[in-house]
Amino acid sequence: MQNLIDDLLKLLKKDERLVSQDGVLLKNQTQELARKNDPQLIKLLLSDKAIKQHFFFEVEKALIFDKEKFVRFVSNKQFLPDSYTTFSQNIGLLHEDGRMFREINAEKEVVLVWPYKDCILEGGMTKEDLKRDEIFYNETLAPDDINRLMDAKVFTDFKRIDKKGEHKLDGFKRDERGTIKDNLIIKGNNLLALASLKKEFAGKVKLIYIDPPYNTGGAVDTFTYNNDFDHSTWLVFMKNRLEIAKSFLREDGFIAITIDHEELYYLGALADEVFRRENRVGLVTIYINPKGRQHEKFFSAATEYMLIYAKNKVSAKFNKITLDDEIAETFDFSDDDGDYRLEKFIRARTSTSRKNKPDFYYPIYVSNDLKDITLIKKPGYKAVFPIQNGVEYSWKTISKTFDERNINGFFVAKKEQGEIVIYHKYYEQQVLKNLWTDKKYFPEFQGTNLLKKLLGANLFSYPKSLYAVVDTLKIMTSGNDIVMDFFAGSGTTGHATLALNEEDEQQRQFILVEQLDRHIDVCIKRIKKVLEQSTKQNNFIYMGLAKWNEDWIEKIEKAKTGKELAKLWDEMKEIAFLSYKVDPKTVDANSKEFADLGITDQKKFLVECLDKNQLYINLSEIEDKEYGVSKDDKDLNKSFYNGKQ
Repeated sequence: MQNLIDDLLKLLKKDERLVSQDGVLLKNQTQELARKNDPQLIKLLLSDKAIKQHFFFEVEKALIFDKEKFVRFVSNKQFLPDSYTTFSQNIGLLHEDGRMFREINAEKEVVLVWPYKDCILEGGMTKEDLKRDEIFYNETLAPDDINRLMDAKVFTDFKRIDKKGEHKLDGFKRDERGTIKDNLIIKGNNLLALASLKKEFAGKVKLIYIDPPYNTGGAVDTFTYNNDFDHSTWLVFMKNRLEIAKSFLREDGFIAITIDHEELYYLGALADEVFRRENRVGLVTIYINPKGRQHEKFFSAATEYMLIYAKNKVSAKFNKITLDDEIAETFDFSDDDGDYRLEKFIRARTSTSRKNKPDFYYPIYVSNDLKDITLIKKPGYKAVFPIQNGVEYSWKTISKTFDERNINGFFVAKKEQGEIVIYHKYYEQQVLKNLWTDKKYFPEFQGTNLLKKLLGANLFSYPKSLYAVVDTLKIMTSGNDIVMDFFAGSGTTGHATLALNEEDEQQRQFILVEQLDRHIDVCIKRIKKVLEQSTKQNNFIYMGLAKWNEDWIEKIEKAKTGKELAKLWDEMKEIAFLSYKVDPKTVDANSKEFADLGITDQKKFLVECLDKNQLYINLSEIEDKEYGVSKDDKDLNKSFYNGKQ
């Protein structure tokens, strides 16, 4: 047998499709091609006499490939240890033709690759999730599992919340195009929630602002890590969510992702691939901690970063706004087009002299009462040239552009020291730098302390600065734009949306997704408190993904004794969806061995018995009586999905 194993390994490695970048045979890829009766693979197997005799048999002089025997052989752990991904067991850069690179060639697209990149990771973030092994659903080998995982889910626990409290939800508000216009806070796994929201909001979101787990090494209370591939696990987790996030953005939309230095470079390479490098808008460095992190061996981190991408850089544009309060105060006039200040129309610099810019030197005619400003010479009008202190300079535009802009009082004439001076309106705007240093961005003061003051207690660790989010929204949103945050945390993005609407009298809408119970509680309390302090009559809808096996996981983790767990197992056998790998009769036959385990191992075993594809109730199964979905919930799900099942 050992010779056959060695011979088959050597033979299969002749097919480049079956070998990873570091020379490891890809078991799952081999099995997949065998099941498809791949001609190239069969031809390769027939080329070796011993292997041909072992995996082929003859029927009426025709050779038949015994693919089931071959697949079982390849599946045997003696043949090759499990490999569940077509990617190398290292993180690196790959040419588009599949070769690991040594020198980056400008003519080729280079992408980041890592183990399990071709997988879907549910990536739960509750305390219960931290104690179970993550499942990587391979996109090629487990499409049915992924389809079920990503099916739209049933929502439950609906309520409308305003400054007066909670109210029974009687339906959703929609605009003239049929899109839901309610603010939403959704409890549940963000990947599965996004998959459900996609039916309603795909292509409609102007800005996605997220503050994902920073993966700062050892922060196991923040994110579930695979012990062998912590960076890879994080990258799979982020890739899955960024790919679906992209589908929500409008053509002129943006995504802003905050991160620190630990994963900045990996995230940048990944985001370049998902959103395309040409749509990268920039990297903003935000000064957040003047004290720096204490007890650092090397540099003490005082900054974090915000990566910004456009869905389509050609279509996207920033608003003309001012972030600096002192600069904003200089725009002391206002008209229908916004706030503005008056600036002199003359350019009085050596480089802008008449000699250097002759086309920008021409007369502007002004009436005696200074109200009419024109390029047409009229009787009694004063000719004004761009002359200062006897030196001939130039105007800021050529005469044609002046004429085009000379409407609605864009130009203003004033008499100063006996001379007529031409001014023009300069509407509110600021050159936006990618370094934000204002103290309003310090999370300690405008995050932690602000939230503590708002809620009367310190209920959340390290919330974002409210004004870092407000300013991001100022730059990229307006009107009734939709803002999404699927790492909602304490609800800073929702708070920022409401605060900015209060400031500029607009109607932005927020969609927040969060899984952790304690975060959801803070988020709801925070947004309700903001509504109480608002002058507007506003509200939001709360709803959660309807749990099924997720309920069993929570019951398992709450159990205190083995006796409770044994009782849960009896109930699970009858009601829960168990993994296809689990035979209840075999488990019962080994009940003594189960009882001898420690309670931690008992819990882990029971969690692993559950089918992770049935953590939540699929919308397609809402009428199944087994799930017990109420009539009210059925009606509200129908209203939410609006017939888009």
